[in-house]
Amino acid sequence: MRARTLFLLIPVILTGCALPLPDKPVRPEPYDLGPALAAPAATPAGAPLALDGVESAAAIDSTSVIYRLLYAGSGQQPRPYAHARWTMSPPQLVTQRLREALAATRPVLDTGTGLATLELRAELDDFSHVFSSPGASEGVVRLRVTVTAPGARQDRLLGQRTFAARHAAPTPDAAGGVGALRAATDEVVRQVVDWVGSLPAPR
Repeated sequence: MRARTLFLLIPVILTGCALPLPDKPVRPEPYDLGPALAAPAATPAGAPLALDGVESAAAIDSTSVIYRLLYAGSGQQPRPYAHARWTMSPPQLVTQRLREALAATRPVLDTGTGLATLELRAELDDFSHVFSSPGASEGVVRLRVTVTAPGARQDRLLGQRTFAARHAAPTPDAAGGVGALRAATDEVVRQVVDWVGSLPAPR
């Protein structure tokens, strides 16, 4: 009886040995915004500016690369790419990009030092790869910026403005969306730097 049981188990054991091993988990590809736009000047001429970290809604404040399908009627539903991730959250990436670009024109300090004559705060309202059709998409970046002059009793508002840029994606996938978002971010950052440079100097 024992020998018969072992004989019946042999095909089961052999079948189990022939089963394919499970695939290794696919690691998400890491992405960032690439090299800095410009190197800081030897002697930045603008007024010292304090830069606070860019803020955003919780849906943007993660390392997920987000896309939206406008053509499917679900443009209000952000979806993360499964195999793509930012090296830092978009607010952190944009903060780094702003700091690098502004530092080419003026000293850029952390908030709270008391040494800056300007203070910049920003909120990232959109940072997503948007599809208008299965084959057509673009990176969309929208940033709201407020600049104040710190005062002993009260800060003085110098200006507030929303900057936006859209850039066509070369391919309808995560890599194409990242490239489009990189270009759109750089355009928004250039706009912000030009606008801050045009503001009247605080008295």
